[in-house]
Amino acid sequence: METDVVSSLDTSVTVSFPQWDTLVQTMAGLYRSDKNDQPVPAVATSYHKSNDGKTYTFNLRHNAKWSNGDTVTAKDFVTAWRKGVSPKAMSGYNYIFSNIKNADQISQGKKAVSSLGVKAVGKYKLVVQLENTEPTFIDKMVIPAFYPQNTRLVKKYGAKYGTDAKYTAFDGAFKVTKWTNTSEKWTAVKNPYYYAKSAVKLQKLNYQVVKDSNTAHQLFQQGSLDDAVVSGTTAQGLQNNKNLYYIYRSGNNFVNLNMAKGAVLANKQLRQALYLAVNRTQLSKKVLADGSKPSYTFSAPNAAKDPASGKDFTTAAQPKETYNVAKAKKLWQAGLKQLSKSKVELTLVASDTTTDKNVSEFLQSQLESKLPGLKVTVKNLPSKSAHNLVTNGKYDLYLSLWLNDYA
Repeated sequence: METDVVSSLDTSVTVSFPQWDTLVQTMAGLYRSDKNDQPVPAVATSYHKSNDGKTYTFNLRHNAKWSNGDTVTAKDFVTAWRKGVSPKAMSGYNYIFSNIKNADQISQGKKAVSSLGVKAVGKYKLVVQLENTEPTFIDKMVIPAFYPQNTRLVKKYGAKYGTDAKYTAFDGAFKVTKWTNTSEKWTAVKNPYYYAKSAVKLQKLNYQVVKDSNTAHQLFQQGSLDDAVVSGTTAQGLQNNKNLYYIYRSGNNFVNLNMAKGAVLANKQLRQALYLAVNRTQLSKKVLADGSKPSYTFSAPNAAKDPASGKDFTTAAQPKETYNVAKAKKLWQAGLKQLSKSKVELTLVASDTTTDKNVSEFLQSQLESKLPGLKVTVKNLPSKSAHNLVTNGKYDLYLSLWLNDYA
């Protein structure tokens, strides 16, 4: 089950959970995660790190093939990474390439993509130059953002690459069939060219988009789904069900604020008021009821420790006040006074999944009931439409999600 369509299989165009779920099954990068979430060789057979720790030379296997029979080469990684770091990339994920030589300047439009510190030496050797040593660099190589793209097809199809199964090639265990960027059902079948095909036991994966939590549960009960994501009232009623699993992930749901010059929320006191007006305990326990925990910091717990105190980083970073309606009202009124306003209308953009609908309705109620003069208009849209609004700055609040990509 997926909660939304895959609008592109090109990671330079967009990034989403449904996309990554599909790519992890159908693509092979330099490295992959093993059952213990540790990086192990995939298309790369080994690497050599220079004495100063800034140059990585990857040796690629000679038997890696694309699903159309083409050989996977070092150039395919260069092609994909240059697309991903380009200022034209629409995924919002350019930053993941930061610390590769010239990446930041390229993303800012100050240098050409050809200056990125990655080059192909023949077919089977990839050399990457970093600006600083990076202990987590190999960990990052399992992320779909670093997967290759078939250079020949990218040149042939241009912007069409990744928009339809027929315009895309796969070098992983499966290959996608019967898919376009609007499909609510798609299939991945065993890739006969995969270098480790003998280790693949499944013949086919069927994907289905189900946005409503209750519908997903009903389909699961009928045997039409092998997994179903549930939340809200559906999750509340399944707390003692033997099929219910809590999968803990290191990440946060958060509200992205439009702080552009001239925007209402460029005002700091209004932002502080919004932060203090939301009862996160009520949100996690009553609205979501899916095992989520209240979050007060941008970083997720259990990811890093303060080296000085030994405390979890989020404990050290958490503000002293996290929910204070009286103070929120004072800050709100002060912010309105600074802007010479008595009323404000904010637009909250979110996806049209059941979970996002429930959360956005809760936020709307919380904020309107606690902050005088505030009206919140909610727009629940398909994720691609929501992303387009945010990309073009046509929002005030955006319900977003981010998971840690690597340790």
